[in-house]
Amino acid sequence: MEHKLAACCYYINRMLSLPLTKERQANESKTIQTIAQNNFPNKLINNLKYQIQRNTICQKPNNKENENSKKWATFSYHSPKIRKITNLFKHTDIKIAFKNNTTILQLIRPKNNNSTKIYNKSGIYKLTCKTCKQAYRIQTSWNVKQRYQEHIHYIKNHDPQSAFAQHILTL
Repeated sequence: MEHKLAACCYYINRMLSLPLTKERQANESKTIQTIAQNNFPNKLINNLKYQIQRNTICQKPNNKENENSKKWATFSYHSPKIRKITNLFKHTDIKIAFKNNTTILQLIRPKNNNSTKIYNKSGIYKLTCKTCKQAYRIQTSWNVKQRYQEHIHYIKNHDPQSAFAQHILTL
């Protein structure tokens, strides 16, 4: 929502700062309302336009000195409650910026599961036959994942080198 509001502020600010005729400004305003129609109610866009005209929000800095002297606070945006908290800073000299802690890489990377770490260690493991429920307990100095893959390899290649593979192949 914050990004959408920022985009609307930008477009309205641009419309108001460009030297447009009344007719072209009306066309631009209509275009902005058409774009925002699916994202916001029309009242919100009209209120934004009114507030920008009164210079109460979305102000552009007048010069570089003014921009550098402003104090900024950054908040991680988690929920609309953060917006309520940041409204407390509205009438202060502190400017608010939002950031998102979630990156695209974090969203597409598989989560590191603790169970995968367990299987990368050596130890004792148990394999159970699904048909007769017979269990084989095996101790290995290799990591369990590699040893399990070996059992699967033996079964697929009809190689009875392990007791479990031998049992499965004789069924």
